Amino acid sequence: MERRLTGESRSAATSEPSQDLGDVPPIARRTLHDEVVDRLRDLIIEGRLAPGTRINEVQVGAMLGVSRTPLREAIKTLAREGLVENVPSRGAVVRRFSEHDVAQILEVLKALEQLAARLACAHAEDKTIAEIAELHRRMMGLYQRRQRLEYFKLNQAIHTAIVKASGNGALAEMHGLLQARIRRVRYLGHETPTQWAEAVAEHEEMIAALIKRDGEALAEVMGRHLDATLVRVRKAL
Repeated sequence: MERRLTGESRSAATSEPSQDLGDVPPIARRTLHDEVVDRLRDLIIEGRLAPGTRINEVQVGAMLGVSRTPLREAIKTLAREGLVENVPSRGAVVRRFSEHDVAQILEVLKALEQLAARLACAHAEDKTIAEIAELHRRMMGLYQRRQRLEYFKLNQAIHTAIVKASGNGALAEMHGLLQARIRRVRYLGHETPTQWAEAVAEHEEMIAALIKRDGEALAEVMGRHLDATLVRVRKAL
């Protein structure tokens, strides 16, 4: 077990005078950063910052009630996720994806999620599967209330949870990178009531297969789900 150093032991280790600082609360900057990232990401996912739009730091900062510094840090994070790109002479711009880009990313996501489906069904603990089923139950409640953005976030969390349940860290890392990159595009897949209902039906099949630990069935429906995603977003693209 890691031993927490006291003020005296830290002083001895560093040869510096001991300072009794008491319980110092952590700096809240990280919390602010996370909140700004989430809010900015939502603006992109919902299309309020449309693909190809330059992010006006003054305007967006005023909208979010933050200064340029946390906003710029948030933009850097979303650039790493692939939602934003820096364009010479324009600055930070919301990334625009072509149908070809999306098809390639979904092709890789399909392979990753199908592999994760088989591994999760074979190795995940019962507790983990029960937790994913609970996420699905909550997601269905959001669907019934037509809370589209919150539904979408939980939908994506379920995909992430299944991949994480595979126990393969490298797989989860690659999946997270690609999933973040096309969040806005996947959100478009729920744009009409029919599209949304189709996606929900596929998720119902996914959870049923996961609970049964039927890896092949789960892999099949997840693959079909991602194939259908491209069909659902093609018109919007």
